[in-house]
Amino acid sequence: MVKWIPAELHTHTLHSDGKQTLEELAQSAANLGLECIAMTDHNTQSALVDQEWVEQQFGVPIISGMEWTTFYGHMLTLGVDCFIDWRVLGPDDIHEGIRKVHEQGGIAGIAHPFRIGSPICTGCFWEYTIQDWHEVDYIEVWSTLMPSIKRDSQRAFAMWTDLLNQGYRITAVSGRDWHVSKPDDALPAVTYLGVQEETGEQGTLAIRAVEAIRNGSASVTMGPLLTMQAQVKGDDKRYRIGECVGPMVEDSLSVTIQLDTETRAAHYRLEPQSLRLLLTSRQGTCSEIHIPAQSGEYTITLQDPAEKGWVRAELYGCMEDCVTMIAFTNPIYIAGIQSL
Repeated sequence: MVKWIPAELHTHTLHSDGKQTLEELAQSAANLGLECIAMTDHNTQSALVDQEWVEQQFGVPIISGMEWTTFYGHMLTLGVDCFIDWRVLGPDDIHEGIRKVHEQGGIAGIAHPFRIGSPICTGCFWEYTIQDWHEVDYIEVWSTLMPSIKRDSQRAFAMWTDLLNQGYRITAVSGRDWHVSKPDDALPAVTYLGVQEETGEQGTLAIRAVEAIRNGSASVTMGPLLTMQAQVKGDDKRYRIGECVGPMVEDSLSVTIQLDTETRAAHYRLEPQSLRLLLTSRQGTCSEIHIPAQSGEYTITLQDPAEKGWVRAELYGCMEDCVTMIAFTNPIYIAGIQSL
């Protein structure tokens, strides 16, 4: 069974350029209904010295991580406990660093790839040469507060979609880039991670959260939780976000999208309205329906699904007086046609 937990995957403390202790960060996360955070200070993991105590005190599991902060880009590394020296890497050999992260069982993601760079924000714009996108585990496509209205996040989302269309399977997440908490903060996005329910052999929640990102089991939102499943006619198996259907024999695929407006409802405001729910793919928009701003389940039947390559749910509406994308899922992938 999969449980969807709200997480924040990009945070900072006083140990780098943040204005909060790890304890204050964990307390703020708990107050926002988050069930997991990643500690990603710039070029240091020293804040994690109190990790176990903070987790016990506030009940928020912490993923060990770091934000490699360089002149050529910022890369997030999660699930890595030992320091990896990023200083020896030049603009054309980031893959050597990624391989070292993978050797430790961790994952590597590109942070805010289109944020304004030097001299305003040193290295914030991604300039490393990616020779093989298969080695990149995830991209932070939504960054900072109210991300979907930001131009840099829109460019990152478009880049990720283009990579999906090229056949790469890369997870998309949000990252608040959380340095400080203020009472008048704008609305943050959260990344829901579909983690396996604990059975005694799967490790801590933080370990399972990293695996969820690695497997593409993630949904990003500024409000309600958006998930989906797919089912082939005549087959009892239900394919979840991040999984691959196929190879296809049948010429239709049922996709069931679930909207949950109750989870974390105290932490965002969604006014009564007609929302636009889209199912998109490599071929563009497959379906568009208007739905009420309340929990519900919607089933869409796709014809010739093998041509779609992947499908993703997207939710649009008005939040914080802005008409914008509110939420999106990671894809369910669809393999080609199987010969009979």
